[in-house]
Amino acid sequence: MDKNTILRKLASRKFWAAVAAWATSLLAAFNVNANMTAQIVLIVSGIGSLCVYMFAEAIVDKSNKTTAQTDENKSDKGE
Repeated sequence: MDKNTILRKLASRKFWAAVAAWATSLLAAFNVNANMTAQIVLIVSGIGSLCVYMFAEAIVDKSNKTTAQTDENKSDKGE
């Protein structure tokens, strides 16, 4: 897998939902109490939300930079 594929997967809400489900299953298998399980799942979900937000902002920034460069190139050519 290349870097872009990994970053895209980390930015996926489905990925973080799967991580939270996996954590819940693992904690249930080890008989961790419900309160602790809920706290851990909330932490995982929070981290996932932050990752999705950061990657989404990076994509928007990259898109804005590309658009600005394209506009600049057009103005240099007199279009």
